[in-house]
Amino acid sequence: MTDLLQLKDKTIVIMGIANERSIGWGVAQSLYKVGAKLVFTYRQERSQKKLLKLLEKNEFEAELVVECDVNNDESISNAFKQIGEKVGTIHGVVHSIAFAHAADLKGDFINTSREGYAFAQDTSAYSLIAVAREAKPYMTEGGSIIGMSYLGAQRVIPEYKVMGIAKSALETTVKYLASDLGPDNIRVNAISAGPIRTLAAKGIPSFNDILNEVKETAPLRRNVTQEDVGDMTLAMMSHLSRGVTGEIIYVDSGYNIMA
Repeated sequence: MTDLLQLKDKTIVIMGIANERSIGWGVAQSLYKVGAKLVFTYRQERSQKKLLKLLEKNEFEAELVVECDVNNDESISNAFKQIGEKVGTIHGVVHSIAFAHAADLKGDFINTSREGYAFAQDTSAYSLIAVAREAKPYMTEGGSIIGMSYLGAQRVIPEYKVMGIAKSALETTVKYLASDLGPDNIRVNAISAGPIRTLAAKGIPSFNDILNEVKETAPLRRNVTQEDVGDMTLAMMSHLSRGVTGEIIYVDSGYNIMA
């Protein structure tokens, strides 16, 4: 299977792991199992400590752990320069980063602040452009860039508010990047995951109601797991999906097809 995937000893950068419940951590576990070499980024010193403890606990050997603040172009540039100097060639990037101010996830959407709207867009959508730009010079053998989205990008999920707009921008960004980077054999896709109990999910009111709705309504009658999303990311990073780019892949037990 590893030969089919062709990911053994390939270098993948994973961005956005907050803790062991993070979708990014599920992705890391799937990639590690097939022998990929993993580089991890973190935003703050506190995040670094949590990440290092998580790696140690699970006996994961990282190629590199590097600071990267996706709201800062210089930080992104410096991070990828360090990565490039260490590994030479990057074969994939997992962008599992999204954030909005808590105040903009409460109350009515119409009251979203200008600053909060801009921050959510910058962190959750524009950062993918900046990351792709800095990763591209090191993706000399082609490769795959994966973003993480959610159904709120396509439908009104009342609890999701400004994050829905940011994810919608992310999904369109994926398509434009796919067009730009296709001639370099770099594929860009997004995975739209069903609701998972992540740190970010704690900021969404009535999250339990969303989980229950999916479990009762989705064709598979269950919620998805980190492993589900991790394994699909693995497939989308691999040789198996070599003809796929600019797509939004749903991993949500089929919930998105239901009216």
